[in-house]
Amino acid sequence: MANEFNQQIIEEFRANEGRVGGMFEGAPLVLLTTTGAKSGKPTTSPMMYLADGDRYVVIASNAGQDHHPAWYHNLRATPRATAELGKETFEVNAVILEGAERDELYARMAEKWPGFAEYETKTSRRIPVVALYRTAA
Repeated sequence: MANEFNQQIIEEFRANEGRVGGMFEGAPLVLLTTTGAKSGKPTTSPMMYLADGDRYVVIASNAGQDHHPAWYHNLRATPRATAELGKETFEVNAVILEGAERDELYARMAEKWPGFAEYETKTSRRIPVVALYRTAA
């Protein structure tokens, strides 16, 4: 179940072919529907992404909180998810990135969207970076 803030973004995204206003206006957003690690129920989360070749990179920043977001735990338990980009919906497989690849992609995201650099300063946890790969149809 999405919180009220996320639910408003999800509804606006779906009503406007992936475009939203407010603080995320112009930002690249994806809606990611994961399977709850404990509940087994689908949960949709809006998040910013970075297009990187044939994959989409998302950051489990949780706005710099000291715990990972629920969607990250869900992907660790079940890496297959559904992504919505604009008017398109497709299945993805999630891969948690490590080492230099993780660091390079996080730095690219933080350069483009400085809030991600700030999130790193708010927490002692290593913020995960996840690549989403489209699955074969």
